[in-house]
Amino acid sequence: METYILLLLCAAAFLAGFVDAIVGGGGLIQTPMGLILLPNLPVATIIGTLKIPSFSGTFIAAIQYLKKVEMNWKLLLIMMVLAIPSAFLGSTLLTYVSNDFMKPLLLVVLSLLVFYTYAKKNFGQHSDKSYSFQQQILYAILISFFIGFYDGFIGPGTGSFLVLAFITLLGYDFLQASANAKMVNLATNFGSIILFIYKGKIIWLIAIPMAICNAIGGFIGAKLAINKGNKFIRIFFLIVVIATLIRFGYDVFFKK
Repeated sequence: METYILLLLCAAAFLAGFVDAIVGGGGLIQTPMGLILLPNLPVATIIGTLKIPSFSGTFIAAIQYLKKVEMNWKLLLIMMVLAIPSAFLGSTLLTYVSNDFMKPLLLVVLSLLVFYTYAKKNFGQHSDKSYSFQQQILYAILISFFIGFYDGFIGPGTGSFLVLAFITLLGYDFLQASANAKMVNLATNFGSIILFIYKGKIIWLIAIPMAICNAIGGFIGAKLAINKGNKFIRIFFLIVVIATLIRFGYDVFFKK
């Protein structure tokens, strides 16, 4: 592989780590770049290789959030334990079938999400304490299963969907949601990585330098999100979700 290709992949990994640390969605940068620059590799190998930098960046970002943001460990432990096998199942399915049939549905969901987030100015600005612990447990189980499976099967936008779920279903504000989402995202990435290592789908000579760059981006992004707070994260969330919408729109209407 040419050196410049690896440098471009590392640059994409840095930017992906930065974006993902703030509000998720780093896969929108890293995954297309991998598919473009490594056209001769199987898709499952590319996705598997990119899971390593995704994990490293999320790990570093999570450490920064842990220092500043209170975590609900009872819920998180349940969610992380359930997210690992869910992502494993999603990645297993990916090795056998295409995930293109999901994209039209995601296009509709993302369009509604952008409209709702933009229209409701106070969305995610304050935490909501009205949810009972029993309600949170039920929603936590559903979030872990569905988004964990999604991350293993499709991937891009997982962090953003997790942030949305923490706000709408568990009553968190944007900063709390971003922080807690990192922990669950760690688990989903780990579940996928187990499968891809078992299948021999990871190219470590690409994954390791990208992981270092993604971790640096994750560190900077998390610091910025913590310092700027909810309003900044909301704006960034809208940008990333619109970018996700454009990406899936391209896949549905223009990609052959």
